[in-house]
Amino acid sequence: MKLYGYWRSTTSYRVRIALNLKGLDYDQTSVDLVAGEQQDADYATLNPGQGVPTLVLDDGTVLTQSLAIIDYLDATYPDPAFLPTDAVARAKVLAAAHTIAMDIHPVNNLKVVGRLKSEHGASTDDSINWMHHWMTDGFHAYQGLLPEGPIFSFSDTPTLADICLVAQLYNAHRWGVDMTPFQRLLQIEEAAMKLPAFEAARPENQPDAT
Repeated sequence: MKLYGYWRSTTSYRVRIALNLKGLDYDQTSVDLVAGEQQDADYATLNPGQGVPTLVLDDGTVLTQSLAIIDYLDATYPDPAFLPTDAVARAKVLAAAHTIAMDIHPVNNLKVVGRLKSEHGASTDDSINWMHHWMTDGFHAYQGLLPEGPIFSFSDTPTLADICLVAQLYNAHRWGVDMTPFQRLLQIEEAAMKLPAFEAARPENQPDAT
């Protein structure tokens, strides 16, 4: 398998964690989002959404969108499972994962922040304040969904929710979000980083990290 991604992309980070947790071998090809390589014609043909990640399977099948890729991995390589089998428990894990992947991430990604600057005159400080608002808002929602007791968000092993959370926390630290109200989330992150699969997926540990 070949993963097209970018070291600082939180969506690429999610897929790296998932691949590592499943114990799968994969090659990485960097797509520099800041340099605009996602818009190159060859890559845009591979991924019409002009984003990352893209996972190319050994038979040449191309998969895009991080949650779809992780769903494929979980269906194809079921151990360890990223979602509970119980329908209610599964829905709760998905709700938390979606809080990160659908509420926080889309309004904070590079395309949106770039548009705020280019079309609406947002300054760098304005953009950072924008990201802080949505991350803080989303983290409050996420933390409010969590039960007491488990090491990770919903169990003593990582789920899809934890994969999404840890990747988003990287962005929160990067942009200086005040994490004082989110001690439970930091405890989950600390537990995750003790696992080799999460540690190896860290942005700083990628071959294209600068």
